[in-house]
Amino acid sequence: MSTTVVFGASGQLGQCLKRVSEERNIAGIVFPAEDQANILDTEKLRTVFEQHKPDYCINCAAYTAVDKAEDELELARKINKDGAENLARLCGEFGTTLIHISTDFVFAGTGNEPLSETDEAAPISVYGLTKLEGEQVIPPHTERYFILRTSWLYSEYANNFVKTMLKLGREREELRIIWDQIGSPTYAIDLAGCILTIIEDQNQQYGIYHYSNEGVASWYDFATAIFELSNTPVRTVPIRTAEYPTKATRPAFSVMDKTKAKTNLGVAIPHWRESLKVCLSRL
Repeated sequence: MSTTVVFGASGQLGQCLKRVSEERNIAGIVFPAEDQANILDTEKLRTVFEQHKPDYCINCAAYTAVDKAEDELELARKINKDGAENLARLCGEFGTTLIHISTDFVFAGTGNEPLSETDEAAPISVYGLTKLEGEQVIPPHTERYFILRTSWLYSEYANNFVKTMLKLGREREELRIIWDQIGSPTYAIDLAGCILTIIEDQNQQYGIYHYSNEGVASWYDFATAIFELSNTPVRTVPIRTAEYPTKATRPAFSVMDKTKAKTNLGVAIPHWRESLKVCLSRL
């Protein structure tokens, strides 16, 4: 039986991994508390590795406050780059396979074709930059890694777009939602399932992969579907990004091509609308 340690266990994806591993009866997965497994504390990390000698290490820990990152470059870089490097170094030393979560924000998003893993990464925000730096520091320390880029993550857990929309939909009669940013909403439970499939299959086709739910949507499409499927009576008004200025610039088009994941990882990927129905039924 393999042993897996999850870092960032209390976050959205960490909680989804816990749920899916329980549903699938997967043993040997350790979810240490952050004070025991802070990815910036190299001494504590070494203790975790020496104690568990993990076959797999899943890094869900990240600085994800996209707008705040514009003012907190050093902190975002510490967590997203240095933290990833700390884990990669230990994974190389202990022969552990690293599964690291990255983002569609590594792309500029200026095109209109689905993005493949070989397309040029050119982030346009501090968050995207530090996540790309996190990807780049892994290969020098270990060849045994899976980097999974995902997008627009939501679930029953933690704060996310779906839960925010449901709350606002109960409070207001009308919501103005951006329609000119296009991507793929991703149910974190589905992503957790993909990660655990890699482990269960002992897959060794290492490298960078794209994983989001199938289909495309604007934030306006996504919000409208949330309200429709949850029977929330609220009017939605489509607006342009320029009408809702934010500190960080977001990619206008960050739809990712998942062919490599479906081929090499053997995962079936549900359409975002089907997964949204599942999430709403659980909420």
